Amino acid sequence: MLSCMSPRAVQVLVGAAFAACVAAAFFAGRWRFSEGNESGYEVRSTPGVVTAIRDLSRYETTNFHVEKVVEVTDDQVHLWGLVQAKDALLLVAVGDVTAGVDLGKLKDGDVRSDTATRSVHVKLPAPEILTSALDEKATHVYSRSTDVLAARNEQLEGVARQTAEEDMRKAAVDAGVLRRARESGDRSLRALLGSMGFERIELEWGE
Repeated sequence: MLSCMSPRAVQVLVGAAFAACVAAAFFAGRWRFSEGNESGYEVRSTPGVVTAIRDLSRYETTNFHVEKVVEVTDDQVHLWGLVQAKDALLLVAVGDVTAGVDLGKLKDGDVRSDTATRSVHVKLPAPEILTSALDEKATHVYSRSTDVLAARNEQLEGVARQTAEEDMRKAAVDAGVLRRARESGDRSLRALLGSMGFERIELEWGE
């Protein structure tokens, strides 16, 4: 067929074919670049990861049941130091201390993810005591004694309850509640991120 065509016609046909190849290569490159942009867009999916983690909010991971006996004494002096008396109370305190992670503190910059490598790095706040409360049904005054010359201090039970709650929190921390909260939270968050398709998961815990 080319032998029947003039040299000029053959030149035009070859030039058109070359232009078509260039155009095809250009659009193929654009298509691949677009694909890369789509992949890049997914890489910047950090806000979605942050939202998923934040949905857990105050993530309660460990609960300690604590029982304490608290004695509070109000030593009183009357008649210019001639008379000493006391008002004393013994409180049996029962309550629960819950530790976990406040994921509401998580910032966008604390999460770096890459869907291409299926990896994610999360900087987490340190575990903390989230709640501590006395069991009002189980907590009770075991004994109360007021000397004859002592004034009954109506605030004594409130002081005993406040002291009991503070002691419960300290006892839970001493028993390792924060360490257990971190271990439990680590397992749960790895499971959550794994379900989102991440295979390489790095969790950095605050101190």
